[in-house]
Amino acid sequence: MLLVIDIGNTNTSLGVYDSDKLVVHWRLTTARSRTVDEWGVHARNLFALAELDFKSINAIAVASVVPPLNFTLKQMAERYFHLTPLFIDHTVDTGIPILYEPPSDVGADRIVDAVAAIYKYGKPCVVVDFGTATTFDAINSKGEYVGGVITPGITISADALFERAAKLPRVEIKGPRKVIGSTTIDAMQSGLYHGYVGLVDGILRKMIDELGGKPRVIATGGLAPLIARGSKFIQEVDETLTLEGLRLVYERTR
Repeated sequence: MLLVIDIGNTNTSLGVYDSDKLVVHWRLTTARSRTVDEWGVHARNLFALAELDFKSINAIAVASVVPPLNFTLKQMAERYFHLTPLFIDHTVDTGIPILYEPPSDVGADRIVDAVAAIYKYGKPCVVVDFGTATTFDAINSKGEYVGGVITPGITISADALFERAAKLPRVEIKGPRKVIGSTTIDAMQSGLYHGYVGLVDGILRKMIDELGGKPRVIATGGLAPLIARGSKFIQEVDETLTLEGLRLVYERTR
């Protein structure tokens, strides 16, 4: 079986594949101070809870946008699984030409998202990944990664509002029932939600025009279901898209 690990700035997702079937997946907080042994203990505990045999893993693929954790994860894989993990980056043969300059600036998560999106939904397509930052990735009708957009994530926006405005509280990010808020919390939630949906749709409208060919728009990431409900352009929500991309890239490199 294959263990796939997506290390983001805020969350880390793990999944176990048996051939092309995702058997189980988990989401953890990305703790940069976590040691090799702590990662190993977490992995063992997750496998025990899922009643999976730890020794059944025969390969590991990793997409990381947190370089300081790469060595820690490599050591964990070698110490606890006795495997050398495959770290995805722009040098790995994914089958997708990267037209971004320089290609090394494209995050591993964005590369595998593009691979999975083409495989599952066809081309052209746009992937919106709602993480610490929200990224928009454009794949043209030739299957080339042509570039994208990076914006602050909605949680960053909410945190900035709370930290910079003395009288405003920290609020839960949710879709309010109406736009006009009758309390400060309602007003903030409306501004965050509708403002962010407006940002997403404004960018998508222009990307779709530039790409042409009626691209399919796929959303992934923790807040994808929430934002997609208010979007006019997001057609699919696929919360395990990155994990699937890791599997596909690993299979291609075998």
